Amino acid sequence: MPINIPIDLPAKQILESENIFVMDEKRAFHQDIRPLNIVILNLMPQKIKTETQLLRMLGNSPLQVYFTFLIPSTHTPKNTARQHLEQFYTTFSSIKDKKFDGMIITGAPIEHLAYEEVSYWNELQDIFDWSKTNVTSTLHICWGAQAGLFHHYGIRKTKLPKKTFGVFEHRILEKNERLVRGFEEFYYVPHSRHTDINMDDLKSAEDLKVLSISDEAGVCLIASKDEKQVFLTGHPEYDTDTLKEEYERDLAKNMKIDPPVNYFKDGPDGPVPVNRWKAHATLLFMNWLNYYVYQETPYEWK
Repeated sequence: MPINIPIDLPAKQILESENIFVMDEKRAFHQDIRPLNIVILNLMPQKIKTETQLLRMLGNSPLQVYFTFLIPSTHTPKNTARQHLEQFYTTFSSIKDKKFDGMIITGAPIEHLAYEEVSYWNELQDIFDWSKTNVTSTLHICWGAQAGLFHHYGIRKTKLPKKTFGVFEHRILEKNERLVRGFEEFYYVPHSRHTDINMDDLKSAEDLKVLSISDEAGVCLIASKDEKQVFLTGHPEYDTDTLKEEYERDLAKNMKIDPPVNYFKDGPDGPVPVNRWKAHATLLFMNWLNYYVYQETPYEWK
């Protein structure tokens, strides 16, 4: 089955051009099947780009998936047209009485702020608490993962002396876990962050399992033992050119930054990005959607 997205969502045309099977709401309505309901709290500034990246990751599922896009009501996005937000997004007050099979909480470029300084932190805490009872499994990405670990387990982020930036090799620590089923022993994930999570702090939380780690980039994939909370410090959903765009953006701002590690390859016209992570990224999202969401969610929420 395809992913089910609004007929006018910009991501629909992009994904169809990539031969990813999508279905609009009108056609999906006539199928006698219960779709999985996934809510995406999109905290990234370029929301259309993030929508497309996440939908691409979930687009190869044999399941029919329906998405609800969420933004904090206590923050006004500056980089996305108001018309797009009004047409495709809702706020927490509109969904807090509903149940969802899965939830994705994205990263946000606000690592320099203490959590309490984030304008929508109180609202985000309410969403974190709500997810424990109203969502089968929640996937937190990058800053969303750090914020979730802090809220749920009191684990603080630590500032890095140098930005972790590039594509890093990771090794699997828990080979029998369903979330990494089908993974090779080593795989690649893009990272772009100034903060990290301490491994010793994670070990002190008895409810958490560290599933993968990188010698260079640190801890990558963490899950609660009940599989309701997944924390991902990297960005496997990134497009091939995303790190390149971030690098060029920072250079244009005269920021001191090294080229992303293990990312560029010399080409006839200069360095070109190489995607080393796409296959495992797709597998990770499919495993989460299948094993942690579909296999665990009730057909009818009570």
